[in-house]
Amino acid sequence: MGHLKSDKDELLKRVRRIAGQVQAIERGLEEEMDCGKTLHLVAATRGAINGLLDQIIEAHAREHVAHPHLSDEDRARGLEELLEAIRRYSK
Repeated sequence: MGHLKSDKDELLKRVRRIAGQVQAIERGLEEEMDCGKTLHLVAATRGAINGLLDQIIEAHAREHVAHPHLSDEDRARGLEELLEAIRRYSK
């Protein structure tokens, strides 16, 4: 994941934002917050996680599948990793 170094700060900001959203969900459940607000928080958190996943999938595809200096074997391995992530993502 060395290629993620260039986006490290942005990725960490996203992860920290997601962690804050999860904490807000937890607080809401503990405080018996209105279910509509709880649904909104969960949906927003899911969207944030999906955005993070999309960004990492794109970086992986560019570096481990489409990079012109890769061998066919390395591209095949990168593609399999990508497909496995997409399969899990779509469940």
